[in-house]
Amino acid sequence: MNTTKKIAGSALAVALGISTLAACGGGDAKDTSTGASDAPKQKTITLVSHDSFNVTPAVLKEFEQQSGYTVKVLKSGDAGAALNQEILTKGSPRGDVFFGVDNTLLSRALDNGIFTPYEAKGLAQVGAEYQLDTAHRVTPVDSGDICVNYDKAYFADKKIAPPQTLDDLIKPEYKNLLVTENAATSSPGLGFLLASVGKYGDAGWKDYWSKLKANGVEVVDGWEQAYNERFSGSAGGKKAKGDRPLVVSYASSPPVEVIYAEPQPAEAPTGVATGTCFRQVEFAGLLKGAKNEEGGKALLDFLVSKKFQEDMPLQMFVNPVVKDAKLPEAFTKHGVVIEKPETVAPDAIAKNREQWVKAWSSLVVK
Repeated sequence: MNTTKKIAGSALAVALGISTLAACGGGDAKDTSTGASDAPKQKTITLVSHDSFNVTPAVLKEFEQQSGYTVKVLKSGDAGAALNQEILTKGSPRGDVFFGVDNTLLSRALDNGIFTPYEAKGLAQVGAEYQLDTAHRVTPVDSGDICVNYDKAYFADKKIAPPQTLDDLIKPEYKNLLVTENAATSSPGLGFLLASVGKYGDAGWKDYWSKLKANGVEVVDGWEQAYNERFSGSAGGKKAKGDRPLVVSYASSPPVEVIYAEPQPAEAPTGVATGTCFRQVEFAGLLKGAKNEEGGKALLDFLVSKKFQEDMPLQMFVNPVVKDAKLPEAFTKHGVVIEKPETVAPDAIAKNREQWVKAWSSLVVK
């Protein structure tokens, strides 16, 4: 989703330097307001989010006109940093709604009691697999999959089939081909570690990483370096391509490669190894002590509305969670649906994340 405790999303460094499900790296809070600046305070809804939140202005304006509220977006760095600030200001929040806590941070948010339960209108249309909090302290908003991407041209030239599973990555034909992000500093890096935990369990993931290290996996600090510098298949605006044809990125990266290419290719230059993925789900919640609780509830309703859900993929490069929301053509034509992503229960992540990352760092980075 950066992981000095984050993941969020988002996401999401998901493409050619565009914002993602989990913007990596901290930052100062940025106040982005829409609508009249002199709107009465009780008519303003403040949404606190990580830096990757985005919405088409016309879509947000329509909500403001219909609801009578003005939305102010307070962007607060990466997901982990933003969440930490809300925990520190528990009971006297900086806003009314928080967006950007994902399944790797969910237990921390819930255990600290920063949200007021609210069952959003339209929640019945959200897939049950995304509703991880039955008390409705948080509302699912989007999902995305961290997956290994591959450079199609490289494998076509070498006449080697690209890998499709985690098991494939430790085979000799893929030696020295994969670059991943550091699980201690990067959202996709942590997601890829969790994919191995989900696949091999607590007893087997270390052995897997020992084999992956022996097979020449390269570890870099973050997504930007991995995808735009070391990966051979990225457009990325870089002067020279990297020499690694496998990279840990997102399932939505191939559509983005097409959308932002000039001219647009008929086919995405990169593919997704569908058996290597970890599913991220991002949530929003009504902050306890919100000054505009009714407005916050209206905003949560909006976030799971079909209008917002269908706007979201091309704004944040994530997938809708509402069942009848349609994906844009770029996603359906150039993207893939991950049928069976790896998952790890939020409480297991909360309990074990730090020791998993510490063990991973000792094993792989030392």
